[in-house]
Amino acid sequence: MSEWQSPEHASAYLDRADRVPNRSAGEAALLDEIAAGVRRILDLGSGDGRLLDLVLRARPGARGVAVDFSPLMLGRLNARFGSVARVEVVDHNLELPLPHLGTFDAVVSSFAIHHLVHERKRRLYEEIWSLLEPGGVFCNLEHVASVSAHAHERFLQAMGITPAEEDPSNKLLDVHTQLEWLRGIGFADVDCYWKWRELALLVGRRPTEAFS
Repeated sequence: MSEWQSPEHASAYLDRADRVPNRSAGEAALLDEIAAGVRRILDLGSGDGRLLDLVLRARPGARGVAVDFSPLMLGRLNARFGSVARVEVVDHNLELPLPHLGTFDAVVSSFAIHHLVHERKRRLYEEIWSLLEPGGVFCNLEHVASVSAHAHERFLQAMGITPAEEDPSNKLLDVHTQLEWLRGIGFADVDCYWKWRELALLVGRRPTEAFS
């Protein structure tokens, strides 16, 4: 993930992020899975804070923790949330085990975890499980692997980019494998709750004590 230390790489992502087709539909589906009464929300790979801002506007009683390690993104996060008492910004690289952050009613992420190697993805999912309160939800709006080279080519065309313009830090993985990981860890209600080509919302809940 060293590319994300580069201001040029991070800036190029932000330049195209708002133009991702159907992104708002995926974000709306994610918001639907966040309970009205959540108190603490963790956003992993927060970028400029777009997703956490959406979630906190929809859940005004909640507090948020934004995690990122890109200097440019941290600057954007502090500019967006610096005067917001209910948001804490944490400088941390997701390649490393999560620091002690407390527990959360919801953990969210948007197009970040796919930059990790697959082994680290799975370990991170286990760490997320340990941070969730019983009944808490994990919502990962993610860039996933296509089922075929043809489907990947169609995705690139829909995004308006060429193979040469693909993000070299992408380490895409299929939906099925990730859902099986979540089920194996112990998450319930695991499914792909929304999908458009290579963009998918993967959701799992930590069962309440009575059903664990």
